[in-house]
Amino acid sequence: MASGRVIALDIGTVRIGAAVSDPSRIVAQGLGVWNAGTWREDFGEAVRKYDPAVVVVGLPLRTDGKPSEAAGRVSAIVDGLRADYPGIELVMWDERFTTVIAQRAMIEADTSRRKRRKSVDKVAAVIILEDWLESRRR
Repeated sequence: MASGRVIALDIGTVRIGAAVSDPSRIVAQGLGVWNAGTWREDFGEAVRKYDPAVVVVGLPLRTDGKPSEAAGRVSAIVDGLRADYPGIELVMWDERFTTVIAQRAMIEADTSRRKRRKSVDKVAAVIILEDWLESRRR
């Protein structure tokens, strides 16, 4: 199995959720929620700190599996990341329902509405990362 950390991003129009794996790619943990206007600085810091081998970016698909309107915007962002970080493998990963799953998990954990709003994107990024990591184990 490959090793090296993996960073996952849940890219929204207002916030970017981020998660990171451990070096052996077993555990995923939330990194934070970044402002969509300045997130590239935060991402650059995360790359310097964690030196990821792979970045997994949530691809917003519709329920029928076709790309949503946001998918084109996310694809363009990924193209920019590929140009800026040529040594890192960038993978787009189906993110359907991750925000809904994150919301439900936080509600079940009795997280307040205010805290959910602040961290749902980070939890969604963790779910994207866990899903991708699990797919590599199969």
